[in-house]
Amino acid sequence: MTAQPHDFTPGSAPEPAKSLRAIRAALVVPQDREAFDAGLKAVLDEVRVNLDLGVLNDFVHRWWISACDSAHDPEGRRRMHARAGQIAAGEAVPAGRPWRELLTERENGR
Repeated sequence: MTAQPHDFTPGSAPEPAKSLRAIRAALVVPQDREAFDAGLKAVLDEVRVNLDLGVLNDFVHRWWISACDSAHDPEGRRRMHARAGQIAAGEAVPAGRPWRELLTERENGR
């Protein structure tokens, strides 16, 4: 499942512009900025070789979704990266709620 821009609450933090500069500025977690920078370098190298801007457009769109998430819930992004770090380190992490339960709750307006 991917985040969709319409999933964000109206009146919350504004969505960043769909530009590389605005997207990077909206990324509040260092791991996101580092991944963005590394990914951008790789994508620009690919564009130079293949002369295909489609990969850059895809990159911008994917990172714009992350930037929207970062603007909407910066603490959630920090928790996500902390949990990913724990998992990568082999630490035991408590199980979260199942996606189906969260989606059902959202659909029912709770």
